Amino acid sequence: MRIVPILLSLLALAFSACGSDDNNAGGAPSIKPVTPETPEGFVRGADISWYTEMAADGKAFYNAGGAPRTCPALMKELGLNALRLRVWVHPQNKGCNFCDLADVVVKAGEAKALGLPLMIDFHLSDWWADPGRQDMPADWATLNHEQLVVRVRSHVTEVLTAVKATGAEVRWVQIGNETRNGMMHPDGQLWNDKGDINGGWQRFAALYTAGYEAAHAVYAEAKVMPHLNHAYENNVWWFDRLRKAGAKFDMIALSHYPQSDDSSRDALAMNKLAEANVKELAYAYGVPVMVAEFGVRPGDATSAATAADFMSRMKKLGTEVCVGVFYWEPEVYGQWRPASYASYGWGAYDMGAFDSSGRATDILSPWYK
Repeated sequence: MRIVPILLSLLALAFSACGSDDNNAGGAPSIKPVTPETPEGFVRGADISWYTEMAADGKAFYNAGGAPRTCPALMKELGLNALRLRVWVHPQNKGCNFCDLADVVVKAGEAKALGLPLMIDFHLSDWWADPGRQDMPADWATLNHEQLVVRVRSHVTEVLTAVKATGAEVRWVQIGNETRNGMMHPDGQLWNDKGDINGGWQRFAALYTAGYEAAHAVYAEAKVMPHLNHAYENNVWWFDRLRKAGAKFDMIALSHYPQSDDSSRDALAMNKLAEANVKELAYAYGVPVMVAEFGVRPGDATSAATAADFMSRMKKLGTEVCVGVFYWEPEVYGQWRPASYASYGWGAYDMGAFDSSGRATDILSPWYK
């Protein structure tokens, strides 16, 4: 077992760590070993939520021999063993027809046919939810807090019930996406430029808990979790606040984009920080961590080495600490830009892991068998 050496390293980390007492979770209980999440143990997954929109735009995907494949089938052929799919409430309010309930059900059916388990990522917004935006779904804007709690519960129930009807296996459910400052603003917002919002943590926890309970009601064995960006930061303080507000979580989901950080630290240093913080969270709360998003820029000379280094670090932690890693939208290639990016005035997504011919590059190779 790895418990003793990992615990010793965490003790060393605790003595060397700096920061305020607010960031200290106190004693670190022993990790409870978890059942391997796939027959192979470690999850080597990908979020390929864009693939239906890419196909509608004429993009195709090919294996190394040049044979055409559907995107999910290619992921399985490459050796990946899980998929992640995001869900928007009503993207038609933003002029988009993808990642809604109907689109997710189609993709879930394809995953079922391939025998690939799913993580379902609820943004609880009509469009992108992340640290820069946590917009309330337009159709929910006039509801009070109690009504919003009911609406979150019904939305999660509706989506997962429809997904379950396809026969798809949902092993993981994420309630909210990169919710560092809460979700569904203003009701579930945690702070603003004046500091903490009165009652913000309690309202956010109630919204999250409605989703948590709804997910378990449909998929009783699924692991349900909140999600934060910046795996390389010390996030214990945030989960402490969430737990004190009454929320439960079966896992913790994090994002890690080592080459997109604004600091002067290099990507390998960011990976090392993420490794330490994943261990700290797992021991602080007795639940494993899932890296729900990872990506690097293929134009950077060190991208492949950065990806391989990170996967190696996460695998060595063991599945009782880190369950696995999902690459975020690796199938993007050829300067493809989704309609949502065009609406925001953003350029093409630049962290895909495919080349201009629609084939996987060596950046994705650490996710292969």
